[in-house]
Amino acid sequence: MLFRSRIAVSAFFFCQGLCFASWASRIPDLKSALHLSDAALGSILLALPAGQLLAMPFSGRLVTNFGSKKVLRICAVLYAICLTNIGLATQPWHLAVGLFLFGICGNFCNISVNTQAVRAEKIYDRPIMTSFHGVWSTAGFTGAAIGLLMMGLYMSPYIHFWIVAAVVIITIMITQKYLQQGRAAATEKKPFFSKPDGMLVQLGVIGFFSMASEGAMFDWSGVYFQQIVHAPTSLIALGYLTFMIAMASGRFVGDKLIAKYGRKKMLRISGILISSGLFISVLFPYIVTATLGFLIVGFGVSSIVPMVFSAAGKHSKIPPGMALAAVSSISFLGFLMGPPLIGYVAELLNLRYSFALIGLLGVTISLMVSKIKALN
Repeated sequence: MLFRSRIAVSAFFFCQGLCFASWASRIPDLKSALHLSDAALGSILLALPAGQLLAMPFSGRLVTNFGSKKVLRICAVLYAICLTNIGLATQPWHLAVGLFLFGICGNFCNISVNTQAVRAEKIYDRPIMTSFHGVWSTAGFTGAAIGLLMMGLYMSPYIHFWIVAAVVIITIMITQKYLQQGRAAATEKKPFFSKPDGMLVQLGVIGFFSMASEGAMFDWSGVYFQQIVHAPTSLIALGYLTFMIAMASGRFVGDKLIAKYGRKKMLRISGILISSGLFISVLFPYIVTATLGFLIVGFGVSSIVPMVFSAAGKHSKIPPGMALAAVSSISFLGFLMGPPLIGYVAELLNLRYSFALIGLLGVTISLMVSKIKALN
């Protein structure tokens, strides 16, 4: 029964990653179909994180009051349906609204599925959180590959998204009964806006630094290889691909390393890896060394967010859903703010200085970890 529960949680992580990657794979087609400029697309893309941020104050309370199983079963289906709605866009504002709703449902799914993961890890009594996030990364590769296939077959985004949604809904119907039951124990009711817990803020800041590093790699790795490394056109995506492979691989071996060395030591090592990889890429901006550096960064960021979420979900006084929502809110801001920060610094100085600045975040993670008792 425990194994079935773990498979069910993994399936929901996969479904969520598949939906997100499917949307991302068709961005060029939607941009072309709607005749969007780069600036217009950039503005519309902000609708997705805006929806996620709007939902964050409510998702934790919803999961706490109704249980992660009930919320996840409903919102995972809605997430897949919202994906299909994006394919219906015929005007820029249609796409913006579709992404906004996609972001809201995505946040509810994120908090509830991670709450399920925390519960599963507690039952197993050993680290398994990073493997769940590894499944999400695998779904990203799968969704991108399916997107390439659909584009090769000249399939419209709407039909493509419904094929993915059908797979997701069938998977949900098969696996949802194996999710863990239960709601958070009754706790003292707090005001909607109250003073944040200090430990959760610290964990959120670590997640912020990690996701800022991730966002930098997602959005700027190709530009770095093009402008700084001067890689040929065929190798511009090499850094990004290497980073993604390392991050996915690191998540599948992370649980064993955490069990062996402990969460605190692994976070320290992860921070050092982020800094080392970025500094190597900055000091030696050549194809081989920059690729190696991005590989190291991928391993560095792979387990930080799962470890932070796992620690937050074990908070002794705050329900897992509420704790995860708090930490996720702070962490996610790093994903939003990291890439623009790189652009501003690059505009003033140079892209190498931007990457060096992000590299300092890894050092900060290593220094912060020793002050958080929950990681002992």
